[in-house]
Amino acid sequence: MILPLALTAILLAAAFGFTAWKSHQIERQFPRDGELIDVGGYRINALHIPAPPNPALPPIVFIHGASGNLRDQETAFRRLLEGRAELLFIDRPGHGYSERGGPENGFPDGQAAAISRVMDVKGINRAIIVGHSFGGAIAASFAVFHPEKTAGLLFLAPATHPWPGGVDWYYKIAAAPYLGWWFTRLVSLPAGLVLMDGATKSVFSPNRRRDRYVEEGAPALVLRPENFRNNAVDVANLHDYVTRVSPRYKEITAPTIIITGDSDPIVLEEIHSRGLARHIAGSELVMIHGLGHKPDYVVPDVAIAAMEKIAGMDRDLKALARLAEARLTQSGVSDQPAIGMTIEKI
Repeated sequence: MILPLALTAILLAAAFGFTAWKSHQIERQFPRDGELIDVGGYRINALHIPAPPNPALPPIVFIHGASGNLRDQETAFRRLLEGRAELLFIDRPGHGYSERGGPENGFPDGQAAAISRVMDVKGINRAIIVGHSFGGAIAASFAVFHPEKTAGLLFLAPATHPWPGGVDWYYKIAAAPYLGWWFTRLVSLPAGLVLMDGATKSVFSPNRRRDRYVEEGAPALVLRPENFRNNAVDVANLHDYVTRVSPRYKEITAPTIIITGDSDPIVLEEIHSRGLARHIAGSELVMIHGLGHKPDYVVPDVAIAAMEKIAGMDRDLKALARLAEARLTQSGVSDQPAIGMTIEKI
């Protein structure tokens, strides 16, 4: 009896030790990108790119999706927009290098409030709010609860409405009291390392994953225990939250554009993107055939044209969408199946 207990203790100690060591290695590989900003009892990590002289566009705030961090949207858009507008890339509360704050930050409205306070600190009065995937729910909540700060909305493959079904099993375990603490320290990190390559390819599917995305977007940051658990809590809370709040999207009056694909393996565009188009009067839905869950990377030209249109420029997004479809057809699609470590299709 003593020997099995001793062996168990040794194995647990080794597992905890590996998780702590590997988390440290991940942080060394992907150090904090940005500055920690106090928003009232906790700190949010944000990367602020000041406005250039005579900016062509209003300030733009980027909100990343589930399992992400600010590097995801920075990698997609900074090079294309720097010098044209003031940019703000944010690690959502409890993600990347941001502290979690209180329990309200397990919900999109709490995270929207945190982003609003970061804008206050940086002197950004109004901005175009860009939300990808889970970030779409936060962008919508931002527009509902902070309309005076919302110059416009760009949704990229958003998750914003109640859907049939649930979320993947590991989110439920990681979000659970007590059990989640053990799971994120014994299982999620080593399993995530094994699955990372296929999982990131599946998020881009059926399109090809960007070269060096794993190195540049730093998705491994989510595998750290507290980050993984915060991410799981966010996802587990989403369905009930959007069930309650999505009827209020009808209150949104800011100029709104929704870019989505008909081949998204993660989010059901017919529920979320079309739901937003129905709820937000005057919004424009841009549907791209063959596009998966990453319009920010696969069709960034369409996304930037959408920001320009929100800012009042004349842009034919439908024509740009058709050109993007032609490019996707010519480039082919990935043969990588969707596997593990993604949100169950919502």
